[in-house]
Amino acid sequence: MDIKIISDKKNPLLKRREVQFQVEHTQTGSTPPRLEVRKAVANALKTDVDLVVIKKFETKTGAHAAIGIANVYDSVEQLKLIEPEYIIKRNVPAEKPKEEGKE
Repeated sequence: MDIKIISDKKNPLLKRREVQFQVEHTQTGSTPPRLEVRKAVANALKTDVDLVVIKKFETKTGAHAAIGIANVYDSVEQLKLIEPEYIIKRNVPAEKPKEEGKE
């Protein structure tokens, strides 16, 4: 999976960087999971994974490249203040259900 940063703009009002990126996924064939892309974007930008939010990420039909939009915040508090709850939920790993009744 290769990440290419297309544009990187600073938004001082919202205290974040707005990044447009492209992911080449010819090795895997299918679109990579959002959490893997989030980690790859954080590594490419040399920042903490907790500050990165993938807003949009899609692959066009038949292509082996996906285009996405990510926001990189200055702090976790700013991220929670600005981003909608459903976007935050998409960017955290799913919790495994706890098995009840086993004691």
